[in-house]
Amino acid sequence: MCNHENDHQHNHKHRKSVINRLARIEGHVRSVKQMAIDERECPDLLLQIAAIRKALDNTAKLILTDHMENCLVGAVHNGNEEQVLQDIKKALDNFIR
Repeated sequence: MCNHENDHQHNHKHRKSVINRLARIEGHVRSVKQMAIDERECPDLLLQIAAIRKALDNTAKLILTDHMENCLVGAVHNGNEEQVLQDIKKALDNFIR
């Protein structure tokens, strides 16, 4: 999940949870697509889309937590503070638009 220039490995303790969450979200999106095909009511579709958005936001928070706990902390320990700041700014810019 990290962007590493020197290609060393970081331990991402939340990786499995992120993958599981994304799989559930993927299934949820397919279900909502089927709801649209079945011409379900608009409020029902919107409610499910809101649930998907919340699930995506929570997954993104978990990825950001993993990034801070592993990638950024590792960079600070290696004396790359400027790179740490650039990485976190880039991550936030990509997530919050």
